[in-house]
Amino acid sequence: MASYCVCKQKNVMAEQPKRNEIESLIYLLDDPDPEVQNGVRNRFQELGENAVPLLDQYRSESIRESEKSTINEIIYSITFGSILDEFAELIEQGVNNRRQLEDALLLLSKFGNPTLRVEEYRKKLDKLSSQIGSEIAYTPSMTEKMQIMLQYVFRELRFRGDAKDYHSADNAYLDRVIDRRKGLPIMLSAVVMFLARRLGLPFFGVNMPIHFMLMYKIHDREILIDPFDSGSIVTYNQCCYFLKKNGIEPRPKHLQKADESETLKRCLRNLMNAYAKAKDQSRVKDLQQLLYIAEKSL
Repeated sequence: MASYCVCKQKNVMAEQPKRNEIESLIYLLDDPDPEVQNGVRNRFQELGENAVPLLDQYRSESIRESEKSTINEIIYSITFGSILDEFAELIEQGVNNRRQLEDALLLLSKFGNPTLRVEEYRKKLDKLSSQIGSEIAYTPSMTEKMQIMLQYVFRELRFRGDAKDYHSADNAYLDRVIDRRKGLPIMLSAVVMFLARRLGLPFFGVNMPIHFMLMYKIHDREILIDPFDSGSIVTYNQCCYFLKKNGIEPRPKHLQKADESETLKRCLRNLMNAYAKAKDQSRVKDLQQLLYIAEKSL
């Protein structure tokens, strides 16, 4: 695999832009002359991340979807270097537990939304877990605790799989899955794992090929759960049948607790697949840089 350079793009000395300049630059993006458009984009790169707050504000006020989309791309081009640096720093610290995986997936959400306020989503997870904290705490049976959690996430909160638009990137970003209450099996599993971490419950991921699963560990028992099917309990034999049906010879490692680092890599590959299907090769190449960092260090 080709090597990639993590380049600093902090733009510490960049000048502070004025709103009227930002408005003028955005207006000029509609100019049909490619040289004008390139000049505008170069100017945004010169302004750097200092321009992002005004761009974000202008985007939120815009009523034109095409303009919003253009501003999204400009913000992304300005901020990607910083996201890459931050991701590399996080990977250096390791992704070895559910808390570190949560940190990594929230940071990865900034790849899709560079102005995302990550702490808001931590608070959302805190709030969701607190709503059943007392019930979990006063329930002695570990099996009943599991049932309470699954009932809460998949019945009350109505988290569900998105079979209609399965390959949409929205299903592969943690923030969007939390907001939309639907996503890929691996992201639904992540929501359960991150709530469970706050409540001290032993929910973990299972890196089964094709279809990521959940596991609940009770002493020497391992209960397999399908997050894409409303949190239904499945058997080892059912999983083996599923794999064989899809041309995969079942192996013990397919149904074991997943390493958090491998879960992160799978999330990155899911995003790459989503953008590849959307024919967005630029995003695929940028994600390859993130995956290279993860595979090199984890």
